[in-house]
Amino acid sequence: MLNVSHLTKKYHKFVANDNLTFLVNDGETAVLAGPNGAGKSTAIKCIAGLLRFQGEIELCGFNNKSIEAKRILGYVPEIPAPFELLTVWEHMEFIARAYDLTDWEDRANDLMRRFELDDKRKKLGMELSKGMQQKISICCAMLIEPKVLLFDEPLVGLDPHAIKELKQMLIEMKEKGTTIIISTHMLDSVEGVWDRVFIMMNGRIEAERSRRQVEESGENLEELFFNITEKHD
Repeated sequence: MLNVSHLTKKYHKFVANDNLTFLVNDGETAVLAGPNGAGKSTAIKCIAGLLRFQGEIELCGFNNKSIEAKRILGYVPEIPAPFELLTVWEHMEFIARAYDLTDWEDRANDLMRRFELDDKRKKLGMELSKGMQQKISICCAMLIEPKVLLFDEPLVGLDPHAIKELKQMLIEMKEKGTTIIISTHMLDSVEGVWDRVFIMMNGRIEAERSRRQVEESGENLEELFFNITEKHD
């Protein structure tokens, strides 16, 4: 579960996140949607503990800056940043050692197989394309079997097979009770996997909808998105 309460992030006088409050339950996939500059990535980085902020953020009851929270958190940034001089397999081993995982090799091999990295296991991070680097980032985040998983524009740079595989894995993790948060400005990229959407604009949440609300009302989520974001142009 992810509980964000009164999250505010300022860069001098600029307010990137303005008093955000929302809850994402176990086994729920939530989307932070909005145009570039809406504050989505800033919110994701605050949740991940990478930025200082005002307010409170809890992951499964733990303060997000605590060791307990970091042990259950997986994070995939928008721009992958693999270690240049580690091979693909060494990335898996590094994460396993950092999180003190046991019996992790089979899971690592399965992740690499599903993302078609088997033949790249001896390649250095610096030798890989952005798409391959993104796959490594995803595999590293999923290797620890996190209880809370953050994605910042996860589908950028991925090939069609990887997109299909990632969506399937998101469904599998949701069924296991993982809380998933995806930041994106492309609603069609998360079609079929989301349960709740928060539409952001100018650092604030302007609308919140659950899938059930949208289905029962017949509301067009894309139209709602553009009505909110274009109104502020």
